[in-house]
Amino acid sequence: MTATEAPAKPSSATVAAVRKFVAEHGGSATAVLQPTGRIGVRITLVGADGILGDQFAADLAEAKAIVAAVPDVTETEEWGRELSAKATPGRGHWARMAGWVARQSRFPKARNER
Repeated sequence: MTATEAPAKPSSATVAAVRKFVAEHGGSATAVLQPTGRIGVRITLVGADGILGDQFAADLAEAKAIVAAVPDVTETEEWGRELSAKATPGRGHWARMAGWVARQSRFPKARNER
């Protein structure tokens, strides 16, 4: 950041969503900031109870400002062994991540089984 640049202003809606997540999942959370290219930065949250959540920010400066705006969220640089072991996907997480495939009852045979 140069002297002429203003500090990043976090989105109030995103800050409110992170606060709500923290309140619903044990009162604290750990945030992992993951740049996703042109889309921005994914803020992956792991609540005190292990439940996963996420939010997006436009850039890394905004993501760091969002984390700093919520006192019960600590930032970590990477997914360590302890954090990975603590993370527990919530009910329905696999179905949401699988999208349309999760609602299928019949699957085609694999190419090597035809």
